[in-house]
Amino acid sequence: MRVAVPAETLPGERRVAVTPETVAQLVGAGLEVVVQRGAGRHAFVPDDAYTGAGAVVVEAVDAAAVDVLLHVRPLPPAVPPRLREGAITIGLCSPSTELPTVAALRDARTTSFALELVPRISRAQSMDALTSQALVAGYRCVLEAATRLPRFLPLFMTAAGTVPPARVLVLGAGVAGLQAIATARRLGAVVSGYDVRSSSADEVRSMGATFVDLGLDALEGGGGYAREMTEERARAQREALAPHVADADVVITTAAVPGRSAPLLVTTPMVAAMKPGSVVVDLAAESGGNVEASVPGQDVAVPATAGGGDVVVVGMRDAASTMPVDASRLYAKNVANLLLLMTTDGEVVPDFDDEVVAGACLTHAGEVRHEPTRILLEGGQ
Repeated sequence: MRVAVPAETLPGERRVAVTPETVAQLVGAGLEVVVQRGAGRHAFVPDDAYTGAGAVVVEAVDAAAVDVLLHVRPLPPAVPPRLREGAITIGLCSPSTELPTVAALRDARTTSFALELVPRISRAQSMDALTSQALVAGYRCVLEAATRLPRFLPLFMTAAGTVPPARVLVLGAGVAGLQAIATARRLGAVVSGYDVRSSSADEVRSMGATFVDLGLDALEGGGGYAREMTEERARAQREALAPHVADADVVITTAAVPGRSAPLLVTTPMVAAMKPGSVVVDLAAESGGNVEASVPGQDVAVPATAGGGDVVVVGMRDAASTMPVDASRLYAKNVANLLLLMTTDGEVVPDFDDEVVAGACLTHAGEVRHEPTRILLEGGQ
């Protein structure tokens, strides 16, 4: 069966869905791998490396001749109609926000697998792209903050005097938040973290950070995520967080609820109450933003109420793509592991009795199998 990997076309996307390592795995499983010329260029993977691993490099992917299409970003709605009926796609799909593409996949009778839907169970950890890419994003957030902060992160004791460490507050203690905490700690900052889930307290402390206890009820959701909160609860949380935000030199926000807009954690007045020169990094800027003032892909200056300068709000965009080498290495393994789970003797045959395969399936045989997406789609038609 022919597995094809096109070059990503979305501006700013630098990742690729296969690496030479995973090409060798797929070829070893009896699959033919076709990679579009230049697909790995932004991830610093030359075409020769793919050829050396057993792939065929082509000028353009012929969608009609593809059995399995691997991708990073959601496919444009124009792609599924060009695939043959029954073709398989694997990649990030953003089903709740890319409904035209979901409809196109359904109508083309494509069997599509969305990596966002991979069940969060032990057996599927090696296929969990949300986790692997959040790891990259959380690390990158701290670097973005450090390069903008006009002071050191670590403590320095010098003959000229002592430089105190910066104070970093991380809101959201999922994979991205915990990686941000770990990275800020490695750089020597004094770090604290907060999350609405009670289970996060021990995780934050295990990273050497202080857990911020606001005295509010926990909000545990399914699959390890937080559940959506009421506006009254959100307002109480912001009020309780305000002094902690004001005391921080850096605030990093990573909170998200799957399929929903990101919760508003930090208002503009809260940002303005920080010290001049402080930095706020909003990892959730693309999904609505945890920070009221954030704009995806931009730095926004908020005048500090104390005077003397601004607080910089960094709206992250394509966070994982800013580190395409390792992001692609991890993502490609996620993709390959899911594909190989469905491959036997060179044939890709999804077993829908397998909870991982069934859980990750978005569309199949002319139906949308993911119920929340199906409800959204039917509501818009």
